[in-house]
Amino acid sequence: MSRYFIHMAYDGSNYCGWQVQPNELAVQQVLENALSTLLKREIAVIGAGRTDTGVHASYFIAHFDLDSTDTYLPASKQFLFKLNRFLPPDIVIYKITTVPDDMHARFSATYRSYQYHISSIKPLYKRNYSHYVYGELDVEAINSCCKVILATTDFTSFAKLHTNVKTNNCRVTNARWRNVDQGYLFEITADRFLRNMVRSLTGTLLDVGRGKLDIQGFKKIVEAKDRSKAGSSAPAKGLFLVDIGYPEIGNSD
Repeated sequence: MSRYFIHMAYDGSNYCGWQVQPNELAVQQVLENALSTLLKREIAVIGAGRTDTGVHASYFIAHFDLDSTDTYLPASKQFLFKLNRFLPPDIVIYKITTVPDDMHARFSATYRSYQYHISSIKPLYKRNYSHYVYGELDVEAINSCCKVILATTDFTSFAKLHTNVKTNNCRVTNARWRNVDQGYLFEITADRFLRNMVRSLTGTLLDVGRGKLDIQGFKKIVEAKDRSKAGSSAPAKGLFLVDIGYPEIGNSD
């Protein structure tokens, strides 16, 4: 049996997220259908994680297994070309690589990085890929709160309620906001993320940037371990999964 890593990206606008859901269209479902058709057998694909409805991925990893005696060559350029032609325009496969049998798209990942894009002017071409926020934000105040995030382990206050996880602990290694052309960019990296965590952090930090919340108030929200104390979740369309790291294959570079 051979294991393959799929290096890919997708526009999440038309999907319920990565993971297959009843009566909804998921990226995983579309990819599995395409692979199963081309390889003429049922293929199950496992992703590096689940992105929520409307969230995008400029870099994503999934894996699947295939009998090592099979005559098909999924890692070949010809197969890659056929697969991309078969998939819709909002899903692209960059490459397919052979990896050790014990490499797992989800459990072998050592970190994941997200970006949240905010427009300070009404976006036209990027309206499905950024969140429009009126008025200037206090980036310095926001980044003071990002230092609190870096020192935090328990992110219960920013986690979706009633999810089946054993712990709400995450190790965040990077969190910062910066000014970009016509807007702002929030970058965050951690060993794992809880459902809705980045969007709820973004919404709460927007309150800081607007002057509705100070650093002491932000600390109290973190310490409360209560989702109802945090701000509203920012819209999904501004969020991108941009990188995933593995011990042997490195990252998206």
